[in-house]
Formats: sequence, C-alpha cells, structure tokens
Amino acid sequence: MATSIRLATETEQRLDSLSSRTGRTKAYYLRQIIENGLDELEDYYLAAEIMERVRKGEEKVYSSASVRKDLGLDN
Repeated sequence: MATSIRLATETEQRLDSLSSRTGRTKAYYLRQIIENGLDELEDYYLAAEIMERVRKGEEKVYSSASVRKDLGLDN
C-alpha cells in the first residue's frame, strides 16, 4: 500500500543522511520506524483505554497483596 507523508525539513534531512551513509533506502527506514513504533503506540493507547475504564469503575482492579495471596507468594 502506498502512503504519502509530509516530514519536517530537519527530519527529512536526517533521513536522507542516514540513507546515504548506510546505502539503504528511505522507504526501508520509514517501514522500520512504523513497524517498531506501532507496537509502542498500540501499547500506549490500549493502556490509556484501560486506565479510562478503571477511572470510570468499569474495570476490576486488584491490590498487589491480594494477587500475591492468590498466587501463593505471601510466604
């Protein structure tokens, strides 16, 4: 899938420099950034969604003491 993005001049210059110095394409680095960054974004936004449910009382929470006890780690 082809996608178009606009980059800040400084970012584009950094990407051009990296590409020139390593012999890899800019597209290669953009794919790497997106693939690696997507995991972090998913983690962040899913965690934020859960925190909102906790704040609204829609998500059950457990104390560390009760978790330790349930797992038999209270020794």
